[in-house]
Amino acid sequence: MNIGIIGSGNIGSTLARNLKALGHRVLIANSRGPATLAAFAAETGVVAATVEQASGAADLVIIAIPQLAVADLPHEVLRRNPAVVVDAGNYYPTRDGVMAQVEGGATDSEWISSVLGRPVVKAFNNILAESLATRGQPGGSAERIALSVAGDNTEAKHLVQGVVRELGFDAIDGGTLAESWRQQPGTPAYCKDLNAAQLEEALASASKTDIPSYRKVADIAAAPYLTPFKG
Repeated sequence: MNIGIIGSGNIGSTLARNLKALGHRVLIANSRGPATLAAFAAETGVVAATVEQASGAADLVIIAIPQLAVADLPHEVLRRNPAVVVDAGNYYPTRDGVMAQVEGGATDSEWISSVLGRPVVKAFNNILAESLATRGQPGGSAERIALSVAGDNTEAKHLVQGVVRELGFDAIDGGTLAESWRQQPGTPAYCKDLNAAQLEEALASASKTDIPSYRKVADIAAAPYLTPFKG
């Protein structure tokens, strides 16, 4: 596949490295420009690209940046692109400020979808970069952990679930985009390295009334590692 990755932080760079190793053509971009990714590209074989180029990747675009940075993406390019778009980000008030639509009940990814003006799939947001880099296992392995994939388009979810499995993880259907709160920060399914049965149980056990509490606990825990986004 031709895959564009927007964001060269821990998750974005790990996905780029692993997907390239699997034989995909990978374009990676960040807000600082392709020159800042030259060394990474030389090391891994990925293509250092502009954000516009990565946004136009033919098959899959993965967005792994702070939530508020989505406002700066080339929305028209993403709207025209028929590729599946994945939101791999998370909302942290310490970094992103208070986002009224999300605080009012929308999921992180519903907000992303509304800003971009197109459907998205939620995936890769509830795993630590270290686990993404090291915990992939062959199918059937007792050590294989699972990731959840949420979205409203079955075909798009199936494509992303296939990528999850290719990377060495079981893929669990996380429901619709409106249900993706079950894999947001602080929930029982968030960054726990669970196997498929455990992840399904964790998703089911989450309580919608506890979303504010989940968010607060996760934000406090992450605050020492977050820098407020300034655009």
